Amino acid sequence: MKLTNALFAASALVSVTAAAATADTITIATVNNGDMVRMQGYTDAFTEKTGHEVEWVTLEENVLRQRVTTDITAKGGQFDIMTIGMYETPIWGANGWLVPLDDLSEEYDVDDILPAMRDGLSHEGTLYAAPFYGESSMIMYRKDLMEKAGLEMPDAPTWQFIREAAAAMDDDANDINGICLRGKAGWGEGGAFITVTANSFGARWFDEEWTPQFDQPEWKEALTFFTDLMNDHGPAGYATNGFNENLSLFQQGKCGMWIDATVAASFVTNAEDSEVADQVGFALAPNAEGHEKRANWLWAWALAIPAGTDNEDAAKEFIEWATSKEYIELVAAKEGWANVPPGARTSLYESAEYQEVPFAAMTLESIKMADPNNPSEKPVPYVGVQFVAIPEFAGLASQVSQEFSAVYAGQQTVDEALAKAQDIAMEEMEAAGYR
Repeated sequence: MKLTNALFAASALVSVTAAAATADTITIATVNNGDMVRMQGYTDAFTEKTGHEVEWVTLEENVLRQRVTTDITAKGGQFDIMTIGMYETPIWGANGWLVPLDDLSEEYDVDDILPAMRDGLSHEGTLYAAPFYGESSMIMYRKDLMEKAGLEMPDAPTWQFIREAAAAMDDDANDINGICLRGKAGWGEGGAFITVTANSFGARWFDEEWTPQFDQPEWKEALTFFTDLMNDHGPAGYATNGFNENLSLFQQGKCGMWIDATVAASFVTNAEDSEVADQVGFALAPNAEGHEKRANWLWAWALAIPAGTDNEDAAKEFIEWATSKEYIELVAAKEGWANVPPGARTSLYESAEYQEVPFAAMTLESIKMADPNNPSEKPVPYVGVQFVAIPEFAGLASQVSQEFSAVYAGQQTVDEALAKAQDIAMEEMEAAGYR
């Protein structure tokens, strides 16, 4: 008996010592939204399982994009894992800047990743980033205020109905804005939102010859509609509001409607954080009358490994853990199914428990509705819904979004901004050799 115990103790000591000897410390750059912050709270479970320590660099969305882009293009080596999305992943994978995720374990079940997410995070069939969560965009609205206004939200409303509802739900006396939308500069912030809005009015970034289209009537109609809607029924200072700012406003009961990422649904219905949690309804993103495309986008915040890291094996272990079925079940057990990272795995939407979540079906329908190969009703030479999947887009769209935000701030007119956007885009496309 004593010999058995001694052997067991010795074996355990060897195992602990071996784990310590092979343990690494990995540095992860991520965005400061709720799901990623939640993941950091469970890091101890990963460390306990693997022995690897994790250091986090958590940044605002625009800053994150700048930091990781600078680091990977300069081969800075600051991070072992980067949080990136569908825009960067195929481009960086094609450049050889990312480690292919083509050897993940059978247990991980790559085929369970939703096809839209897997395809958007691959290049030539090779996965280069694993989705922590996926999203489209949809309407979140106050059911009590809608009822008070004498209106009923359709499952698939038009922008014209949204304007009518925003006017009816405006309540200056109680500091309630009819609608809250992104106006913040940045291609992935306000730039993403105005792009999908423009798609729903029949606009596009470029025609088949890569000629910018900001001088076309569809863009003027879309930008004018958005600006008038927000000036009349949006919060003061909306030109500087992005995802986090609008989330805070909605949770405080200061928005009748909010159109944004489907992932926000779990935050606005969480009674611990949201004052209106029991009054939130959901609907598809709107379309303009006479147009079929809706203001859906398609996105995944995903984890990728920059080529050249010294901690590739540990980084892959973390990615397998953080984007696995096991992690989803961990969050569900601790915080409920409504709070698991959505939009990434088919099995999640097949589970009976998740089908009971009030926003699950609308999220999946919104994701399926977004078409990155046909974002506008007119033909385009690019792939991407709220972005154009070319290397030049990030810099170009950031400049264009700044011009649009200047309109929202009252610093220039719609016509002035569109003329500048046309010139910026034309110059960029000619310099890059597209024209």
